[in-house]
Amino acid sequence: MIEIERKFLVNSETYKNEAQKNYRIVQGFLNTDPERTVRVRIKGDQGFLTIKGIGNASGTSRFEWEKEIPVIEAEQLMLLCEEGIIEKTRYEIPSGSHIIEVDEFYGENNGLTIAEIELNDENETFLAPNWLGKEVTGDSRYYNSQLGKKPFKTW
Repeated sequence: MIEIERKFLVNSETYKNEAQKNYRIVQGFLNTDPERTVRVRIKGDQGFLTIKGIGNASGTSRFEWEKEIPVIEAEQLMLLCEEGIIEKTRYEIPSGSHIIEVDEFYGENNGLTIAEIELNDENETFLAPNWLGKEVTGDSRYYNSQLGKKPFKTW
C-alpha cells in the first residue's frame, strides 16, 4: 500500500500518438490536509475512494489505499467535496515494462499536462520518452489536491 511515483511536466503532445487508451476523470477531495488526503474519483464508468498519507522527504513515496465504489455513490460524495473539482483526460502510454500516465487538465488547470510513473523501488530506472520534461516530483503545487485550491491558471 506504499505508492512510489515520480511526476514530470510534458513538453509535447506526441504522447497522444503512443497512448494505448485514454479516459476522462473527474475528482474532488473530501479532505486536503497535507498529512492525509481523501479523494473521490469518477474514472470512466467507475467510482473510487482513495486515501493518501504524507509523502517522504523526496515526495516519491507515500501510503495509498483505494477502494472501488459504485459511480452513484461517487457522484453523491462529490457533492460533499471541497471547492476545486479537477477534470482531466488520462492517457496510458507503455514505456518498457512500465505504463506512464499522462494527465491533460481542463478548466482552471487548462494548459497543464503532467506525466506520472509508478515504480517498484525509488531507485528503479525506467525508459524516459523524449516528451518527458522537467521532473516535479515532490513539488506540492502539482498535487491534484493543491490544483483544486490553487489552479494552474493562477500561478
